[in-house]
Amino acid sequence: MLHVRSIWNGAISFGLVSIPIKLVNATESHSISFRQIHTEDGGRIRYRKFCELEDREVTQGEIGKGYEDADGTIIPITEEDLSSLPIPTAKTIEIVAFVPSDRIDPLQMDAAYYLQASGAPAAKPYTLLREALKRSNKVAIAKFALRGRERLGMLRVVGDAIAMHGLLWPDEVRAPEGLAPDTNVTVRDKELDLADALMDTLGEVDLEDLHDEYREAVEEVIAAKAAGEAPPQAPEPAAGGKVLDLMAALENSVRAARESRGEEAGDHAEVKPLPRKTSRAAPKETGGKKSTSTAKKTAAKKTTASSKKSTAKSAQGAKKTTAKSTAKKTPAKKSTPRKRSA
Repeated sequence: MLHVRSIWNGAISFGLVSIPIKLVNATESHSISFRQIHTEDGGRIRYRKFCELEDREVTQGEIGKGYEDADGTIIPITEEDLSSLPIPTAKTIEIVAFVPSDRIDPLQMDAAYYLQASGAPAAKPYTLLREALKRSNKVAIAKFALRGRERLGMLRVVGDAIAMHGLLWPDEVRAPEGLAPDTNVTVRDKELDLADALMDTLGEVDLEDLHDEYREAVEEVIAAKAAGEAPPQAPEPAAGGKVLDLMAALENSVRAARESRGEEAGDHAEVKPLPRKTSRAAPKETGGKKSTSTAKKTAAKKTTASSKKSTAKSAQGAKKTTAKSTAKKTPAKKSTPRKRSA
């Protein structure tokens, strides 16, 4: 059970059902924070809050909120004013709809919270909402007020708890206009096959295995300087030039990924077309590959025919035929036992 201080107390409004809950943060930051110091003597730099009318420092208990009007007039706003706003979401997470989770654009995702049932009376309706969300495979869209503004939220089940993701309003998400390349680029199927092979070679990853290497490096620097030692130096970056050939870069990437996994990469990265999980706008052209296969079969037939005719030729002609079949790496080797059996 999480023993985290709640940041908001209220209720979930689920039709005529009211579920008393506490809102707690679902995430925590592990980033290293720094203090501002005077570089000459290491003294702390602190910010003090002064009242510009009395020209004196004030304590936190003396500080309130105020709205500055267009003419510069300050209108005081108290916490009581905000807590008594005439909106239903002031102390309520009001569920307004249930939708499939794929309807939510990840760009809208904001802070995450856990909703904790508040008291024994909340246990039954809380469990009811949780199980209803599970069975429907949907998420609940809700409105709530927090930190001085009304917000949008998405409720979903995480383990045995209900989590809520704050959502940005749709008009707060910018459209990606003008960000894509403005030149016409043609991507060939072979390039897509190499990209698919690279994705398949890299495979999946357990997110639990990922960690913050930057934070660990900063901790090493702090520990070294605290012990009076020289901080570790960054390794020299690998020398590399500008990539001019995309195909070569993809092939090298596939080869390097296979070698890192201990697989045999061979002299060249062999890539086979992979089945597409999703349909593309333009169907894949396979005419070239079919013609290649047909050419191989035709070459094999010709080689077999030539090997049969070679029995009637002189020994010198047989040597030439053997040399040709060896150079082409065709099934001519199989014709050798046929000659002996004849």
